[in-house]
Amino acid sequence: MRSADGGVLATFTDNARTAVLTGPSRTFTEPKYTSAKVTSDSWVRLLPEKWKEGAEKAPWFTDWFRRNLGSKEPDIFAFGMEYLDGAPQKKDARGIPYAGDAQFGPLNPNGSAAGDLRLEQSDFYDYLGIPYTFRDGTVERPEPQRFRSIDCSGFVRTVFGYRARYPLLGKDVKGDGLPRTANGMARLSPGVPVLELNGKRPEAIDRLQPGDLVFFKIDRRTGDRLDHVGIYLGLDTDGKPRFLSSREEANGPTFGDKGGTARLDGNGFYAAGLRSATRL
Repeated sequence: MRSADGGVLATFTDNARTAVLTGPSRTFTEPKYTSAKVTSDSWVRLLPEKWKEGAEKAPWFTDWFRRNLGSKEPDIFAFGMEYLDGAPQKKDARGIPYAGDAQFGPLNPNGSAAGDLRLEQSDFYDYLGIPYTFRDGTVERPEPQRFRSIDCSGFVRTVFGYRARYPLLGKDVKGDGLPRTANGMARLSPGVPVLELNGKRPEAIDRLQPGDLVFFKIDRRTGDRLDHVGIYLGLDTDGKPRFLSSREEANGPTFGDKGGTARLDGNGFYAAGLRSATRL
């Protein structure tokens, strides 16, 4: 969608709910883990319905667009930044901490000799410390030792699901919602494939847009399973494609470089492990 002078106001994708609106410029920094800065005028929001041809004339869209174009209400990026190292705690009316500095997971009792310093499988309800009932009636209960912890897929589910209200599934199944793990999201999620999954690194990544989910194969122990997921932020001020994810080395969400540069180009650990991307 363009303005009268040709400037891009928003970008929509057939069959996706993710929309990128042009708004006030913001700069994201994380000096503890990187000198990189991401300055962006992209505001990533979820449409109430999947985009399709003709939606621009629908009442639901015109109301949504009028409310959101130029709005400074928190978007996907704002939500994500609220879990980085040092982020202040925020509580809802019930006293539940819905935002603030998040850990990746509890320490592995077997230590780094087991291959992982911290345990995975911390989801959004572990971070919140409350039971959660999914739409199929399944109830998941938090583990006390995982309080205020979210692994990589748990972080994505926190940002897109619990905060932005994208539907969530209780496990890795195909359906109208976001599955539990990185592998489930890559193979079973609704949305639009942006970088096709073919078992190797994509040859080009220029189809990515801010807010896309990017998937990685970085653990040799997991066979063909994809084992990491992040949110594409766009280009940093050095022109390098950067992503945000919850990582063991930084002990929580980061777009920094501790334990591997958080970039999708070059020959770094994560760049080499990139396998696919989806636009929800």
